[in-house]
Amino acid sequence: MSFANRWIVLAAVIATFLPVMLDMTILHVAVPTLTLALGATTTEVLWIIDIYPLIMAGLLVPMGTLGDRIGHRRIMLVGLCVFTFASVAAAFSTTAEMLIASRALLSVGGAMIMPAVLAIVRLTFDDEDERARALGIWTVVGAAGGAVGPLAGGILLEHLWWGSVFLINVPVMAVVLPIAYVTLPAGTPNRAIKWRIGQAAVFIVGLIATVYAIKTGIRGDGPAWQPFSVLGVGFALLAWFGILQTTTASPMLDLTLFRNPPLVAGLLMALVSSGALAGFELVLAQELQFVVGLSPLGAGLFMVPLMAAAAVAGPVAGWLVGRVGVRALSVTCLIAAAGSFAALAMVDLHGDRWLSGTLLAILGFALGSALLAGSVAIMGGVPSERAGAAGSLESTSFELGGALGITFFGSLIGAVYRSTDGLPAGGGSSIGDAAIAATRLDAAAAGALMRAAGSAFTAAHEVVLLSAAVAVAILAVTIFVILRGRIIRIETHV
Repeated sequence: MSFANRWIVLAAVIATFLPVMLDMTILHVAVPTLTLALGATTTEVLWIIDIYPLIMAGLLVPMGTLGDRIGHRRIMLVGLCVFTFASVAAAFSTTAEMLIASRALLSVGGAMIMPAVLAIVRLTFDDEDERARALGIWTVVGAAGGAVGPLAGGILLEHLWWGSVFLINVPVMAVVLPIAYVTLPAGTPNRAIKWRIGQAAVFIVGLIATVYAIKTGIRGDGPAWQPFSVLGVGFALLAWFGILQTTTASPMLDLTLFRNPPLVAGLLMALVSSGALAGFELVLAQELQFVVGLSPLGAGLFMVPLMAAAAVAGPVAGWLVGRVGVRALSVTCLIAAAGSFAALAMVDLHGDRWLSGTLLAILGFALGSALLAGSVAIMGGVPSERAGAAGSLESTSFELGGALGITFFGSLIGAVYRSTDGLPAGGGSSIGDAAIAATRLDAAAAGALMRAAGSAFTAAHEVVLLSAAVAVAILAVTIFVILRGRIIRIETHV
């Protein structure tokens, strides 16, 4: 393939990858708007956000395997069609249940696209230096996509309805799909590779059952026995999945790698850092709009320091890790993140915007650097011949962390909100419920309700952020212990 064509292929696959990354964060700033538009409950809102990374976590590895089996070009083109159709369905959803189903279908399309992107880049660029540059561009664009998601969502919601955050994918895909069809290399399918979709189904259903039990248990919906029984089913399925990984000839994930301490440390950092970033961003978007009173665009602008710092952290941390080491960088960044969470719990977001922005930037940079350090620990702590299996675990851990973080932050803040003294009748089980109730009241009564609900949400916000600070601090101590005396190979292309 000629030099020009190689970079055209890179541009095409990056263009397909960008909407997938945008969809991971663009919806957060739209949550207050769609809550009112669809009359969604707290649990429904969490599922709207959560279902995307949950299903993605289970499908990334098997979809990558399917690409190896039938060809990555084919699986990417199918993924683009699925993603486009699901984007339209999501944009015009009339109920929360329809939006949840559309988001689930979006995750299927995204899971087809993401592994194919990396595979096609590797197939297209034979020269190692060119491949490193191509992967570097891919990494920066992916980080930038996640960073601009809230801002892009705010701009769209400033002028259009909430469905526009999904419909924006359609013109992009309409341009990319024919370009991808013409330019992407066909590759050589390998029919001998086994597709492990059954194992993925067990994993996904187990995850969804477990998350459902946690959400309904904390919320207190339905009979008291129900969450425990569903939790038992979820744990049983996840245990079955673990048994399958250790007993079958072709496991989906190589769980024997968990015997490697640096890899365990890296996976913990990926899980907690991605979860903290996703969960906090969702809570922050709601507080900025429901409590502080910012518009979606104002909220998106307010969140720029958090996401921009997380995006630039990768290259900077890649330089730092070679000088101070994985352990020192990881522990320092996690301590900084814990301190930022604790400080943000005490800050008046409305009155101390400069201080809030500074703390958000520190938090974003710290968590972004911890993610990079985690990746280095994972890849540098295992032999090169097992890098593919380690990478599968890393990508699964990253997506799973985002889903669990949203569950933790969203469910805990709802529980504390409901238990707050002085919450008036009509306050519901979340600030979203209060906002829906306020639309049916006169201006004076609605204002009083939202002020009381806002105070309750702010109190809950403080408890959640302090809890997150403690959790991240405990992780810092854990990483300090796990990586003691460990020498980790550092291989980065920054």
